[in-house]
Amino acid sequence: MRYVQIVVEGIVQGVFFRKHTQQVAMQLGIKGFVRNQKDGSVYIMASGSEEKIQQLIEWCKVGPKSAIVLKVNITDVGEQSFEKFEIKHW
Repeated sequence: MRYVQIVVEGIVQGVFFRKHTQQVAMQLGIKGFVRNQKDGSVYIMASGSEEKIQQLIEWCKVGPKSAIVLKVNITDVGEQSFEKFEIKHW
């Protein structure tokens, strides 16, 4: 299992990035959450197999059709426990 935090920068709010991230993560069997950040970025915490996490990271580099992704920061983190993949709000 791999546990990562992903921060996506660019035009990623107001373009349904969180909803699409949730759909992709659920299709891949990834657990965790996604939320908007006050600085305009999107924050993702995800846990899953190495292969599935890599697929999510590659998707984040493009995002949904309306997004303009400028930067994706990935940080491996310690073990996390999630029951599902959800959208969190402030």
